[in-house]
Order: sequence, then structure tokens, then C-alpha cells
Amino acid sequence: KASGTGVKMHTSLLYRFSSHSLFQKKPTGLSVSSKLCYAIGGAPYQITGSALGFFLQIYLLDVAQLDPFYASIILFMGRVWDAVTDPTVGFLISRSPWTRHGRMMPWIMLSTPFAVMSYFMIWLVPPVEQGKVVWYLFFYCIFQSMQTCFHVPYSALTMFITSEQKERDSSTAYRMTVEVLGTLIGTAIQGQIVGGANAPCLNHTFSPNASYSIIQIPNISISQISLDDTRAYMLASGAIGIIYLFCAAVLFLGVREKKAVSRVRVERRTSFFSGLLLLWRHRPYVKLVIGFLFTSLGFLLLEGNFALFITYTLGFRDDFQNVLLAIMLSATLTIPLWQLFLTRFGKKTSVYIGISVIPFMILVVCVESNLIITYIVSLASGISVAAAFFLPWSMLPDVVDDFKVNNPDSQGHEAVFYSFYVFFTKFASGISLGISTLCLYFAGYVTRGCTQPDSVHLTLKILVSAAPITFIVLGLIIFKTYPINEERRRHNCGQLRTLLQ
Repeated sequence: KASGTGVKMHTSLLYRFSSHSLFQKKPTGLSVSSKLCYAIGGAPYQITGSALGFFLQIYLLDVAQLDPFYASIILFMGRVWDAVTDPTVGFLISRSPWTRHGRMMPWIMLSTPFAVMSYFMIWLVPPVEQGKVVWYLFFYCIFQSMQTCFHVPYSALTMFITSEQKERDSSTAYRMTVEVLGTLIGTAIQGQIVGGANAPCLNHTFSPNASYSIIQIPNISISQISLDDTRAYMLASGAIGIIYLFCAAVLFLGVREKKAVSRVRVERRTSFFSGLLLLWRHRPYVKLVIGFLFTSLGFLLLEGNFALFITYTLGFRDDFQNVLLAIMLSATLTIPLWQLFLTRFGKKTSVYIGISVIPFMILVVCVESNLIITYIVSLASGISVAAAFFLPWSMLPDVVDDFKVNNPDSQGHEAVFYSFYVFFTKFASGISLGISTLCLYFAGYVTRGCTQPDSVHLTLKILVSAAPITFIVLGLIIFKTYPINEERRRHNCGQLRTLLQ
């Protein structure tokens, strides 16, 4: 008995000691340097995206001298092409073999030089007048394809650098901070260089008997008119291309994919279409994507037309780049605050508090042109821009985890999840840019005009206020039905730890 009792006591003590945290295998966290290197890899997408979003429309209209109708075709078709390539690239990535550099990293590195080259060509005015539309459409589509090959695997990389939800949220916060900083850098480089060109506008008159304005152009060639702007845009694109290459190199050298992170006990891999059907039957993903689509559409409408609105409707031709810079600076500084807020109050609450820019969007079109008020509205809008950047992307890993818990026999769909997420973002961007440029065409937009007709001013007010507000409200209504709360998220994390053992 004594011997048996001693064995039991020994076993009990051994169990207690083995249960102590010192004897437990702690989950391996990510170092700060790894998170920073991962975050820096997201900067190229946002740097180029902000430059294109804020300046491509005004570049095509006022520097390349394209008709607004053709400019709308380029913007819309380029984004539609880009959106279509996202699911295709996501599928190809999911079927890519594992290499010594991982599955995602080869896609990122091989696409980088082609992306930089095609981006530079977008901001180059071709010497032939007749082929400009084809030129811009071709290189815009090539660049968007290369960006897809970079950003889809980079986005999915979140699921392959760690299996811990807290580490993913922390990495996402690092990433969003650097991405918003990248947007700030892109806006600053493009805006300050282009804004310093000071290319002249053209005087015009309006025919009272015509629905469109008649522009009176002096004896100046188009090449002379746009020479300063052309050089400025080329210089800005060259600087952005160098930063693109640097960030891609930091990502490649500082981040390692962990193959074991995505391993759960599975018996088979589903086909692409079967996995896609499972994905679209997953209600949390559908709710998140549709809500994100509408809110993105609202913010992208504001982004794409704000430069024109500041330049022509508010009349701040010499200050528009500084106003855009104020928005991005505010967004950059508030990303860490949103990370703290969602940790304390949860992600759904953060969405509703964060995307509350509506009163400021109403104010900017209702108050008479005032530079101080414009800066105040811009700083307040930057807070919501930060929330719109950060919160949806921080919610996507929760949806992927929820899918894994509810579909344990299906794996390898992380890239598909992220590719369709990016697809809808770019689809919204294509719709917003294409429709807004077409609206300006029918409103009678005057290329490089010193002033615009009243119909253009009214159209710009709708595009930066009424239309975005409508889409944001619809997105918030859909987010209300998003089913993953903090309790469900913690439950999924526990279930995944069991599956990963």
C-alpha cells in the first residue's frame, strides 16, 4: 500500500509539474523584426495604389490629354482585368509546389521587376497621339496583373507566418500601419513632385446654347503644355519604383514561410470549384466581403475624385497635394490607436465607431470654400480612412479560421479567400473610377480648364459626398449581420489549436 501510495503521490506531483507553464510548449511568437519586415512588404501596393487612386484620373485628363470617355474606359477596363486575375492567381498559388523559399515568396519576387517596369510606363506620355489609349490600357493591365501576383500571395502570407491569432492581429496592425504610411509616402512623393510642376491651365468660355463647354486653346502645343507635368510624373514614378524594389527585398530577406502552420489533419484536398462553393456558402465570409465592398466603394469614390474636387470646386489648385497629405498623415498616426481600440472593445464595434466619416463628408460640400475647414475635415477623414484600411483586413483571418473549424476536411484555400477579398476591392475601385470619370464626361468636364462649368461642380460634390455616404451606410448595415463576435473568435482559436496538434 505504502509503495502504491508513493507511486500515486509521485505521479500526482509529476502531473502537476508537467502542467506548470514552464513545462508547457509555448507557441512560438514572431519577433518585432519579422513583423516589421512583413509589414514593409505591404508598402509597395499602397504606395502605387495611392498614387494611382489620387492622381491617375487627373493625369489622364489633364496631362495625357485624353477624352474623359476614353479615360473612363481605361480606368474601368484596367480594374476589371485586374479583378478577374485575382481568383485566377489565387487558384494557381494554391496549386503551386512548395519551394525552399516557400509557396508565396517566389510569386512575390518574380513579379516585382515587371511591376516596376510597367508602373513607370503608365506615367510616360507616348510620342504617338493615335495609340495613347491602347498604350495606357495595355500597361495599366500589365501592372495590375503583376500587382496581383505580388499582393495576393503577400496577403495570404498572414496565415503562413504564425498560427497564433494574437500574433496575426499584431502582424496585421504592423502591416496596416506601414501600408497607411506607404499611402502617405505615395501621396507625398506624387503630390509634392507633381504639385511643384505648376503646369498652366487653359482659359475657356462656355457656349450658352450647348450642353458641353467649348474650350478656347491658345497657340500652344499639347507637348508644350504638359512638358513640366510629364517630367514630374516620370520622376515620381521612378522614385516609387526604387522604393518598391527595396520593400520587396526586405520582405524576401526578413520573412520566412512556415509550412507547418497551415497543416491540419486532413484526408484530402478539394478541387478549386468545390472549395469555391464551400467558400461562398460560408456566411461570415460573404457578409464580410459584401460589407467591405460597399464601404470600399464609398471611400474609393472619395479618393478618386477628391483631387479634382479640391482643385476645381474648392479652388485650391496650389494646395490639393497638401490636403491629400493631411488625410494620409492622420490615417498613419491613428492605426495603432485602432489596434488598441479593437483589443478593448472588439472588431465589430470598432468598425461602427471607425467608419463614421459621414458628418465630415457632408460638411466639406455644405460650407463655403475655406482652406482651414478643408484641412480639419481632411484630418478627421484620415481617422476613418485608417479604420477602413485596418479593420476589414484584421477580420479576414478570423473568417479563415472559422472556415477551417467548420470544414476540417478542406484545406489550402487561404489564397482563394484573400484573392476574392482583393478582387472585390479592385472591382469596387474599377467601378468607382470608371463611373465617376464617365459622369464628369457627361457633365462637360474641360480638360486642363482653369474653371469648370456648374454641372461639373455639382457632379464632383455628389461623387465626394452623397454617393460615398450611401455606399458606406449600406456597408455598415451589412456589417451589422456579421456573425463572428469575440466569443466565437476565441472558440475558433481553441479549436484550431486542437486541430494543429
